[in-house]
Amino acid sequence: MKAVIWLGSSKADLKSFPAAVVDDMGHQLFLVQCGLEPDDWKPMASVGNGVKEIRVKDIAGIFRTVYLATRPEAIYVLHCFQKKTQQTAPRDIDLARKRLKNVLR
Repeated sequence: MKAVIWLGSSKADLKSFPAAVVDDMGHQLFLVQCGLEPDDWKPMASVGNGVKEIRVKDIAGIFRTVYLATRPEAIYVLHCFQKKTQQTAPRDIDLARKRLKNVLR
């Protein structure tokens, strides 16, 4: 099972979500650790090659975890955030890109 490496404030951001969302995201990340796909995800080519987004919908809103699982050593969680609009905010994409660059160095 791969380790999970949390970049920047991603772990604290995830922990600030409602408890049900934290539990679901934790389960989805566990699936990724086991080499499986999350229940609801999509590729995030706008962030970088191999980057994916776990999508969780709750009565409290829509939540996302952006991660990279293609590296052999670990799963890198780049960013966790709550979506406020249909389209992902440019600041969220830029932050994930910046953190991805640090991983690839």
